[in-house]
Amino acid sequence: MMKNSNREETVLVTGGSGFIASYCVIALLKSGYKVRTTLRSAKRSAEVLAMLKEGGIQSFDDLSFVEADLMQDRGWAEAVSGCTYVLHVASPTPGHAADEDAFIRPAREGVLRVLKAARDAGVHRVVLTSAFGAVGYGGGKTTAYTEQDWTDLSKPVPPYQKSKTLAEKDAWDFIKKDGNGLELAVVNPVGVLGPVLAADYTHSINTIHRMLNGELSGCPKISSGYVDVRDVADLHVKAMTAPQANGERFLAVAGESMSIMDIARVLRSRLGEAGQKAPRRELSNWFVRIIALFNPQVKLIVPYLGMPMSASNEKARRLLGWMPRTNEEAVVATAESLIRLKLIR
Repeated sequence: MMKNSNREETVLVTGGSGFIASYCVIALLKSGYKVRTTLRSAKRSAEVLAMLKEGGIQSFDDLSFVEADLMQDRGWAEAVSGCTYVLHVASPTPGHAADEDAFIRPAREGVLRVLKAARDAGVHRVVLTSAFGAVGYGGGKTTAYTEQDWTDLSKPVPPYQKSKTLAEKDAWDFIKKDGNGLELAVVNPVGVLGPVLAADYTHSINTIHRMLNGELSGCPKISSGYVDVRDVADLHVKAMTAPQANGERFLAVAGESMSIMDIARVLRSRLGEAGQKAPRRELSNWFVRIIALFNPQVKLIVPYLGMPMSASNEKARRLLGWMPRTNEEAVVATAESLIRLKLIR
């Protein structure tokens, strides 16, 4: 731990109550930075402190909160004031918004709001949390996706992935035309796993939660890249300070893609009794398509049946010396944390 080595530098992390953001705050505090984080409502600060404590933070002397909403100008000048770096992690994901605009507007307006405030405050570099959703949708590529790839918006793309693609393109465009020397690096995570800090977690973790509870009777034939949230946070910090990261995007992926069936096997083999409710059979694509006719949640996954979704971490390893945990370590850490926090029935 490099405590106190960075004490003169303040980093803003947007959306501090989020899963990735809270781990970025933990990584920065452990590295000795002063950290400021935004919340849409200051009332959530106690909840965030509890999550950080669960993540191993004992002292909050170097942490402060500021109220700011991505859809409003108020609070952003105060948020970025005196900051050397900004990690723009926040991206609102509406619960059940049918309207894609509910995803796209906050993502696009929010990124420009943060970049303008950062530029005007003399921030050195912004690291934007984008997503694999801005890299690997609509293309149907059979080899591993790299940072050279972009989601093809001329094809049908789900609202969240579309919002991430448009927001990231807006960010690069802003830096090129109006950045005034502000630096930008981008991190594009795949499905994020890792130790949960509270009962609020990602879609990928929800799949493991449902498996451990015996709520999945079988596994659809879907594969995806995964990554541990602690490694995503580590990649943000590396991208924040490394000179060679300026102007670059980095895929945050542990390694080879993993099927849902592979995850179930890991749970059964590594967790003993606690993993025995994980499904043992793979569902045929035609069966999933029939269920999708009656179940809107299942309908959402139909486009991904049998789609190769592998991505390469070669660039982050080569340029930044990033060394992520394995898929299996990420799956096991996720499951153990769900059990430890008594979130499994």
